[in-house]
Amino acid sequence: MQPVDFTTLMAACAELRADWLPARLEQVYQIDRHTIALALRTLDQRGWLTLSWHPQAARVCMGDPPPRLPDTFTFSQQLRHQLGSLALVAIVPLSPWERVIDLQFARRPGDSALWHLYVEIMGNYSNVILTNQEDLIVTAAHQVSAQQSRVRPIQTGQPYEFPPALTDAVPTLTESQSRWQERLSLIPGSLRRNLIKCYRGLSSALVLSMIDAAGLDPEQSTETLTALDWQQLFQGWQTWLNGLEQEQFQPGWRSSGYTVMGWGIERPEKTVQALLNRYYTDELNQQDFSQLRHQISQKLSNILKKLYVKAKDFQSRLQQSDNADQYREQADLLMAYLHEWQPGMKQITLTDFTTEQPVQIPLNPEKNAVQNAQAFYKRHQKLKRSRLALEPLLAEVQAEIHYLEQIEVAIAQFDQYINPEDLVSLAEIREELIQQSYMDDPEQRYRNTGAAETTNFLRDRTPNGFEVLIGRNNRQNDQLTFRVAGDYDLWFHTQEIPGSHVLLRLEPGAVADAIDLQCAADLAAYYSRARQGDQAPVVYTEPKLVYKPKGAKPGMVIYKQERVLWGRPGQIRERLS
Repeated sequence: MQPVDFTTLMAACAELRADWLPARLEQVYQIDRHTIALALRTLDQRGWLTLSWHPQAARVCMGDPPPRLPDTFTFSQQLRHQLGSLALVAIVPLSPWERVIDLQFARRPGDSALWHLYVEIMGNYSNVILTNQEDLIVTAAHQVSAQQSRVRPIQTGQPYEFPPALTDAVPTLTESQSRWQERLSLIPGSLRRNLIKCYRGLSSALVLSMIDAAGLDPEQSTETLTALDWQQLFQGWQTWLNGLEQEQFQPGWRSSGYTVMGWGIERPEKTVQALLNRYYTDELNQQDFSQLRHQISQKLSNILKKLYVKAKDFQSRLQQSDNADQYREQADLLMAYLHEWQPGMKQITLTDFTTEQPVQIPLNPEKNAVQNAQAFYKRHQKLKRSRLALEPLLAEVQAEIHYLEQIEVAIAQFDQYINPEDLVSLAEIREELIQQSYMDDPEQRYRNTGAAETTNFLRDRTPNGFEVLIGRNNRQNDQLTFRVAGDYDLWFHTQEIPGSHVLLRLEPGAVADAIDLQCAADLAAYYSRARQGDQAPVVYTEPKLVYKPKGAKPGMVIYKQERVLWGRPGQIRERLS
């Protein structure tokens, strides 16, 4: 993940000063343990300023509104208490070339600052610290004890100390090309390494984009550069310093990451704020998505393995109970032919009543014929009772397996992160598993959050233009089938195969042609466990003929008056590839 460097921080602050100062602080909300959002209102607009001290994604930018969940963090409560209703009057760099800014709050514009909110964008050491007028620390996002750092402890009540001073050379516009070139080539090395090592304020991403704009190789040795190479690189160096001095930036997307200097842009972005918000939101969502998908997949896999073993055991015991009548028949034969039994016999061969075929019966030599027959009768009764007990247990386990396999199909749809809706839908699956007691929720953040109306279904169109909605998880499946579906729609699902609920939307009086029905069936087959097959049976019926049994788990339904089509998932695979 590309970190916010000094240049990016200065570009973000320049935009904030131009568009958001002065602004009244209306609300403070802590999104997670690394991010807070400040609600700012100016005469013209209202927005949320994101301050993050995340080790890989520390940043300052205008962001999205926070989620509507209870804020239980102490840090945000302290900021809300001290800064509430004050005005943000200044955003000032703490010292030249340092990635620390000072957000100053006063009663009104023009007054002296009452509070300083220092935002330190320094990788693993990033922090947000609130101090009073005397620069005494009132609260900090991350307090650092003297045992953790003897160089710079950060504790409530102590004076705020600046980060340790940088020792690298200071980039200046007044430095000549010859002196600059001499400094970089004093110790031969790769161009990228020497630039970062010799001057402060540079990051790997900035240096790579600068070298790329000059048409050079970042790993090229400084000894191999020609006079023209040095001149082209120095022009890029001067462009960078001029941009910082005049606060002129060109945000945009590169093939890898972003830039605010306009070098190698493949797609421009309107503002630095939008650039940073989108980049770090997507990157963090991607991390959360991968971790959450792995967590859910592992949990499902472990639970299903145990259920498969349990079902196999029940089936094996049921197969044994199928021999119950055989034990009764053997007991009857033994009782009918008592006179043929001899003491010490380990087995006896008797003629079957019906088939008149010889039947071998194992015997316990320590028991007489009557006792052996009684043992067979008891075995017969025990197996009959076990069948009555095992059949509902097996049905319960099979229903649980079917439910979890349905969730596995939903997880398989999320093979990679594309947009924030993917993470939302995956989080809904976790919430469902928590509510069904398959996963733990130590933070208690996902219990009883309410079944919010979901609109991020997967959407498609049939050849005749009818809309098709596809559930991405069981919550969406239930909502699609029992809330969204209208009287004229058609409901599709793979027959006895776990998969998504699919809804073909039809207006009053509209009739779906065979090609539309086939398209919906193909989608139902594709978004099911039969995705990799050639074809799969798909049932369709009216939504009013789909029912949820009492006590059924999410996404589990029964239906009637269904018709069957053969869905072709390969058609959808080809179209989406």
